Amino acid sequence: MKPLGTGDPLRLGPYRLLGVLGEGGMGKVYFGQDATGATAAVKVLRPELAYDQGLAQRFVREARMAQAVTSRGVARVLGAQTEGGRPWIATEFLTGPTLDQAVRAHGPLDEQAVRVLAAGLAGTLADIHAAGLIHRDLKPANIVLTSTGPRVIDFGIARPEHGLTLTTTGQVPATPGYGAPEQVMGHRVGPAADVFSLGSVLVYASTGSQAFSGTHVAAVQYEVVHGVAQLDRVPAQLTPLIGQCLGKDPAHRPTPAQIASVAAPPRGAERIWRRGPLADEIKQRAHTVHQMTTLAPGGQAPKGVSRRRMVTSLAVGGTALAAGGGSVAWWLLRGEEPDPFALPPAAETPRARPAARTAGKPTPLWGPVRALGTDAAPTALPVRDVVIVTAPRGGMAAHDVVDGKRRWTAPDIDPQAGLVSLSDALVAAVDTKGRLVTYAASTGEPRWTTPAAAHKVIATDDSAVYVSTKDGRLRSISRSNGKIQWTVRLKADLTKKRRPTGVASQGRLIVTTGMGDVVAVDAGSGRQLWEFADQASIDLATIFPVVSGDVVLFNGATLTARSLVDGAERWAKSEVVDGKMSPAGPPLVDGMTVYATQGNYVLGYNISDGAEVWRSPKAYFMYSPVAVQGNTVCAINSRPEVGDDLQLWAMTLDTRKQAWTHSLPKNAGSYGVKGSGNRLFVTAGEKMTALPVFD
Repeated sequence: MKPLGTGDPLRLGPYRLLGVLGEGGMGKVYFGQDATGATAAVKVLRPELAYDQGLAQRFVREARMAQAVTSRGVARVLGAQTEGGRPWIATEFLTGPTLDQAVRAHGPLDEQAVRVLAAGLAGTLADIHAAGLIHRDLKPANIVLTSTGPRVIDFGIARPEHGLTLTTTGQVPATPGYGAPEQVMGHRVGPAADVFSLGSVLVYASTGSQAFSGTHVAAVQYEVVHGVAQLDRVPAQLTPLIGQCLGKDPAHRPTPAQIASVAAPPRGAERIWRRGPLADEIKQRAHTVHQMTTLAPGGQAPKGVSRRRMVTSLAVGGTALAAGGGSVAWWLLRGEEPDPFALPPAAETPRARPAARTAGKPTPLWGPVRALGTDAAPTALPVRDVVIVTAPRGGMAAHDVVDGKRRWTAPDIDPQAGLVSLSDALVAAVDTKGRLVTYAASTGEPRWTTPAAAHKVIATDDSAVYVSTKDGRLRSISRSNGKIQWTVRLKADLTKKRRPTGVASQGRLIVTTGMGDVVAVDAGSGRQLWEFADQASIDLATIFPVVSGDVVLFNGATLTARSLVDGAERWAKSEVVDGKMSPAGPPLVDGMTVYATQGNYVLGYNISDGAEVWRSPKAYFMYSPVAVQGNTVCAINSRPEVGDDLQLWAMTLDTRKQAWTHSLPKNAGSYGVKGSGNRLFVTAGEKMTALPVFD
């Protein structure tokens, strides 16, 4: 990192800039910190380029592409400003070297480390492809090695799978030696192009040299298209796998799932990120970040250490965009006073093996098990390796996603106050005394507690948890120290029996009330920004807002998309059943599509313009939630043709046909379905069942 220079801004959006991480032809990447202490990598266009329409559009596209991917293997987008002034994107700051930096400093990785790298990156590519995108520029400089594994950054030339190529005459479509042959030749590319890039990355990781070399760019690209990859120094056990990744024909390359299976790192291999020279470097970087962002009163660096020296010593690399919101990895704190506000590492998500389409109705992975209380919320909350519910005998419980066994419990939780996940590492709830309480999601370890007079957990973002209070006010509680940041009273009534819901993103908190009012406030101050009424259906079904990019989507009387910035309506969709307008069920965003039930159908709409892109077979899905996992779309049919039971319908995403049904007991109370890790968590009253999905 370099100190700020003449002409560098001191602030972008909510971020105070502390140094320069890197720069290129289009712009710079700064190390920033917001008012809560959370850190970010802030990418900004150069001033002279900000008014170039083509570059500005590419910048906006990059922000949207990155926001569409929710994998833990990529750097999350924390905020973006794409209109007016200097466009910028803020992402997680990753405490660790890029792969090329690590190899240059410590030499090639051994076979075990390469296997861990291959499996981790393959899983991330699977998530990127599941979002309908292709990264198109996977290379060592775009892979950051953190204490919890490799993370992929930079979606600068990412595109939808069916999008047009960016290549024009004379333009290099990807980094020479890492772009696939079809990419080099300017042909349309698919997910297999990223697999080729992964093969090139693994060659570099295991040898310190590129798979294809040449004296100039054209020579390297010629070798990619016509030459043979240099695999003589690759470990013999890995040569067949990497060789297949580098196949000239995209159809002959393995899928990310196959790569992860073949790489099969040995048990405990993930500890390579926690010991040895690489771990020591990550630890030193984390220590330097801590020094820079935890200053003595008055904003001064610790005695004897200048801020400039700390900035210079933090050599995190030119493109290291990202890292757990500035949190130091929990394992680094061993031996020190435990910090209840430091995030523990998020667990891996164990992925279930998809069922074959020819197998017919699949056997449940586990269940039904008695898991929920009779007065619990209708759906479960999957958080990586556990699924969280409010328990039958009170309190909160976590069940293992693999076998359904109860892993931990927490007492005295208000079952109607909601649950939220904090960065997939903690789960927050409200106890019977109105306190906001948090627990480590994977282990159930109690973390921090704040007296909040809370009535409902509404939403969370990277800096705060937002709750409604028992007397109907809205309150923000800092995630960094548990202190109340602000409390406001809205014009909308938050005290109704049906408690408010909400979502927080990009500095906005959207709150919906039981009477159908929608209010947007500034997440930093609580200042009301915009509002509108009458979004609810005639029977006042709960409104569940979701955010995608700069759009917030609501169910209710219609499925509606509005601008996150000013609330202006982008589009609204409705279905007419028996001459009456049918309300929409809870929306689910998957990539660039939002799904919701409307009367007889599950419908999918393009988020940007509201165009219909998916429609299910006819049934009666009124108010049902929707789950999308693998190649499966699920919703609950409440009027089956025969029998008294309700049915969970599984439909194939690509063919839009019904594949199988799973019976649910009638009059069980509440029903729900959530998807995660190639599993469908189905709740019916007190019972929960895990079902597989199709690939």
